[in-house]
Amino acid sequence: MRQFTAVVNPAAGGSSGTAALLPLARLLREAGARFDTQYSRSLEHAQDVARQAAGQGDVVLAVGGDGMAGRVGGALSGSDAVFGVVPAGRGNDFARALGLPSRTEELADLLLNGSPRPVDTIEVTSAVHAGTSVLGSVYAGVDAVANRHANTSRLLRGAASYYAGGLRAVLGWRPAAYRITVDGTEHERRGYTVVAANSGFYGFGRNIAPGARLDDGLLDVVVINHAPKRLFFAMMNELKTGAHLGRPQVEILRGREIRIEADRSVPYGADGEVDAALPVTVRVQPGALHVIC
Repeated sequence: MRQFTAVVNPAAGGSSGTAALLPLARLLREAGARFDTQYSRSLEHAQDVARQAAGQGDVVLAVGGDGMAGRVGGALSGSDAVFGVVPAGRGNDFARALGLPSRTEELADLLLNGSPRPVDTIEVTSAVHAGTSVLGSVYAGVDAVANRHANTSRLLRGAASYYAGGLRAVLGWRPAAYRITVDGTEHERRGYTVVAANSGFYGFGRNIAPGARLDDGLLDVVVINHAPKRLFFAMMNELKTGAHLGRPQVEILRGREIRIEADRSVPYGADGEVDAALPVTVRVQPGALHVIC
């Protein structure tokens, strides 16, 4: 019988982290599992708790959104720890990529009986992040600005905060000149954003990289080049289905190590939380995390 430690972000999704966990914890305990709950004081504290729990052989559950999943999973990357996700945030994009069930009973059964699967992670290196590991994607440009607006929104939640944040970001955006180095080959582009994707989803279910796979040892690099802003807004709607890939302004590169630079201070983010500025180097870490999914 597995033993679990749940690392909870109590503020996730408007304090829904605890609410999502209670019925799941009851089902796991009724099945005979030991279940411990630890509330995080910060994302850094969550990482410390996760490492300690993994050290005693527990399955470590990240309870919250993509930021919590990314930090806890990133802390366990490269170890033998077994990791699970209880989606309770606003975006839950990594959980979506894993195909996790939405019903509590099905998730409990999966956590009790599902086999861990090795998935890739992303190592992020920049002036402020020395070898940090994240799970879903690293994105530089207008989407990082949009995510910052969504995270600081006090009036809107869920998808509405992402749409409003995107609108505000695009209206104030001016094209950036990017230098993208993929496995040693340089590509110079001018436009809106560059996304190095391990998972296909980001920004509350937007399928930015439909071809991305969590276990292929590659990152899909999505470049959205310059276009009139009215076309960019149309592309934002197409991100739900992946139809944006049919537009000539959208380009896909693939590689194992990507460096992203720009001609000015351009922000980048990762897993909905990391907030810094280019340049940044990202490198895929094949099969570095064992996830129940």
